Amino acid sequence: MKPRGPLMIEHRLIEKMIGIIRGQIDSIEESHRVDPLLIDTIVDFVRTYADRTHHGKEEDILFKKLDNKNLSASDKRIMEELIEEHKYGREIVAELVDANLRYVQGDEESISDIISKLKALADFYPDHIKKEDDVFFPDTEKYFTEGELNHMLDDFWEFDRKMIHEKYQNVVDQTSKLDALQ
Repeated sequence: MKPRGPLMIEHRLIEKMIGIIRGQIDSIEESHRVDPLLIDTIVDFVRTYADRTHHGKEEDILFKKLDNKNLSASDKRIMEELIEEHKYGREIVAELVDANLRYVQGDEESISDIISKLKALADFYPDHIKKEDDVFFPDTEKYFTEGELNHMLDDFWEFDRKMIHEKYQNVVDQTSKLDALQ
């Protein structure tokens, strides 16, 4: 397996969540009610899996290794676009968190913001994934030897192995902060 294999497998799971998000949009539009816990679950998935785990492998491993290569202008431009798209996704999620918090605090008008942010995520990811799967991943593999690709794949597995510890260290840290406030 090449390094793009795990990344593309992750894309398939992200696409399934996008389907759930689209269903949630329809449900909210129909009922004019939000399930804040489901929004929290979506946020957790996008932040932990799509962004930290998936984009983390891209940014912390693949893109850093590509920075040491003599990329074509086109490949360099696409990599820069992907980095900006990752930042855009993070902004949308932060705005979704804010809208969900306002909803929990009783602001019924935040429902339109929640719908807007969910739609933004649902519109963003398919194009982003297509650009990576169909263009960027295949085009940039040529910069690496077989040995470098194998080493990168090992780096991906190690990155994933550490993620569970990072995730739950953050859970404990956040819970400790809440506990200290009480």
